[in-house]
Amino acid sequence: MVSSEVVGPSIASDMTREAIWAVFFSLLAMALYILLRFRNIAFSLGALAAVAFTSFVVIGFYTLHGLFPFAMEVDQTFIAAILTVIGYQVNDTVVVFDRVREYRSLFPKQDLYLTFNNALCSTLSRTMMTSITTLLVLIVMFVLGGETIRSFIFAMILGVIIGTCASLFIASPVAYALTRKQARKQAAK
Repeated sequence: MVSSEVVGPSIASDMTREAIWAVFFSLLAMALYILLRFRNIAFSLGALAAVAFTSFVVIGFYTLHGLFPFAMEVDQTFIAAILTVIGYQVNDTVVVFDRVREYRSLFPKQDLYLTFNNALCSTLSRTMMTSITTLLVLIVMFVLGGETIRSFIFAMILGVIIGTCASLFIASPVAYALTRKQARKQAAK
């Protein structure tokens, strides 16, 4: 026997409650950071939508624990993986949003759609290279690492893949739609 763990129901409920609070406070801190950095609620809501999507999909995969040949337990390492994925995904989203802000100041008369599109296109190679190199390391750790970290690494692999897609296909479109809506309200006034 390599190891044995017993988690009672009171400890499990405490851990669940603390994990929910940790994720909630990290999302709140992230939203406030983006709001302060970009001075636009649209960017905060876009980032929150992408982070929520990424988190829910990774958590959803862990409900399929019987389909994989390794243990997929929701424990402290899983919570650490979720929080790490949130940080990774927010970093990726902030890079895109920084480019949007830069292009909006350089080309103030440019159509908002083109601004977002150009920002996404200019950061796409950086986003893909960062994700691919991160995935290569994670895959090597998944294959060669021990059984104890396999669940953590699997959550990280899912998070990097889904988080990269979410920052490109969820965060930016949501921020664009809300920014366009704000611009239309200002134009109507």
